[in-house]
Amino acid sequence: MAYRLSFDPADQQIDLIHAFLSGAYWSKGIPRHIVEAAVANSFSVGMYDEDNEQVAFARVITDRATFAYLADVFVLPEHRGQGLARQMLEALQAHPELQGLRRWLLFTRDMQPLYAKLGWTPIPHPERCMERHEVDLYER
Repeated sequence: MAYRLSFDPADQQIDLIHAFLSGAYWSKGIPRHIVEAAVANSFSVGMYDEDNEQVAFARVITDRATFAYLADVFVLPEHRGQGLARQMLEALQAHPELQGLRRWLLFTRDMQPLYAKLGWTPIPHPERCMERHEVDLYER
C-alpha cells in the first residue's frame, strides 16, 4: 500500500486523532476540543492511505528556535509494522522549520528502541528533570 505524508494542517483529521488519543494510555478521556486546540497549536504530521484516510499522526510542540517536545505519536494498529512512525519522525527531524533546535524531548512508555534508532538517548541527568503532571485530568 502506498502512503502519503503531509504537514498540511488542513489534512489533519481531528475526529480520527481524537478517537485514537481518547483511548491512548497517555491521554485517556481527552476531550475533542482539547485535541483540536493541541493540533492547531502544534507542528503536526500525518500519514494517509490511498483513500486519503489518516492512519498515523505525530505532533511537535515547539518555539521553532530552541526546543521541541514530541507528542502523540501513533499509527493505527492495522497499519503498524510498515515503518510509518519512523518515516514521520525522520520527516519531522529533517523539516526546515525544525532545524537548529538545541533540545528535543519526549516521554514514552515502551517505544525507546524506535527512538534510539533515530538518535534519541535517555536523559543524562534525570534528577534534574521535573514535571507537574495531573494524570487523571481528563477523567475527572
